[in-house]
Amino acid sequence: MSSKIAATIITGFLGAGKTTLLRHLLEQAGGRRIAIIVNEFGSLGIDGETLRACGIAGCRDEDIVELANGCLCCTVADDFLPTIEALLDRADPPEHIVIETSGLALPKPLLKAFNWPGVRTRLTVDGVVTVVDGPAVLAGRFADDPDAVAAQRAADPSLDHDNPLEEVYEDQLLAADLVVLNKADLLPEAAFPKLEAEIRAAVGRPVQVLRAVEGKLDPAVVLGLDAKAEDDLAARRSHHDSVDGEHEHDDFESFVVIVPEQADAEGFVARLADMAGRHDVLRMKGFAAVRGKARRLAIQGVGTRFRHEYDRAMGADDAREGRIVVIGQKGLDEAAIRKALTEG
Repeated sequence: MSSKIAATIITGFLGAGKTTLLRHLLEQAGGRRIAIIVNEFGSLGIDGETLRACGIAGCRDEDIVELANGCLCCTVADDFLPTIEALLDRADPPEHIVIETSGLALPKPLLKAFNWPGVRTRLTVDGVVTVVDGPAVLAGRFADDPDAVAAQRAADPSLDHDNPLEEVYEDQLLAADLVVLNKADLLPEAAFPKLEAEIRAAVGRPVQVLRAVEGKLDPAVVLGLDAKAEDDLAARRSHHDSVDGEHEHDDFESFVVIVPEQADAEGFVARLADMAGRHDVLRMKGFAAVRGKARRLAIQGVGTRFRHEYDRAMGADDAREGRIVVIGQKGLDEAAIRKALTEG
C-alpha cells in the first residue's frame, strides 16, 4: 500500500463550499505536491480558474486539471481515467490527488473506477469528503414538502414522484467517510444537534461529521482518512445501485450568460440575487468586469445567497465583459434570465 498514491474525492451539492475547502487545503499544503482534478457540470470552468487566481505559492497551473461540460460519474472512461494516467505518468507525479466533483455528480461510479486495471495498483482512495451547505439543509432545500407531494399524488395516483435534489444530496452523503458541515457561522447553535443527527441517520454507518467555516479544517484530517474506500463499495449505498450506477442529469440544466461591463459590483450582485429568487436558480457563479476597476470581480451564489470579491488583475488583452454560469432544475426561463442580466 505504501507504493500507492492517495486520492481524496471531495463531493457535495452545488455551492456547498468544495472549492473553498480545496483552496484552504492548498494554502496549508506545506510544500506537499498535490494535483487537483476539478469537474464542472456546465461548459465553462469557473472553479479551476478560481484556484489558479488564488495566488498560493507552489500552486502550479499544471497541477490543476479542469474537466468541464459533464459529470465525472458519467464520463469515467473518457475523461477521468486518461487524466489520472497522465498525472501518474509525469516525471514528478503528485504525492496526493484531490478530485473535486461537480455539485451534481454521484460519487459511487467514480469510486468504482479506482478498481479498474491499471489504476487499482497505483492509487487508493484515502477518503470521500462530502461538503454540506448547512443553511441550505436547514432551510429544507433537499427535503420534499409533504403537502405538495400529497396534492400531486391526489391529482394523479400513478405519479412516480421523485426529488432529484434529494437523490443527489443523499448519494453524496452515502459515499462519505467525512462530512463537512460547512458555513457553520450561518447556523444557530441549536441547529447543530438536529442536523448532525440527520446526517448520521442518512449515512447509516459510522461517519465523522465536522463543523467548518469557509472550509477551514486541518489538512491532516481531511487528507489523512486512510479509508481505502475502493475496498468498501458495498457499504456505500446509492439510489442508483439497482441500475448499476447508471443515471442521467436530465433534471438539471446549465447555460452561460455573457454580461457587459457593470457600473458597480453591489448593484450587479443584487440583480443576480433577485433573478435567482424569481426563477429558483440553484447556482450562479462567474466573473465580471466593473467600470473603473482594474481587478476582476469574482461572484459566487447559492440560491439567493451571494458573495463577491475582486481577485486577479485584468490584463490589457482581457475583454471588459463577464461570464456567469447559471444552473437550475430543468425548465429555467433562459430567455428571461439572459435578457435581465445583459440589458440591466
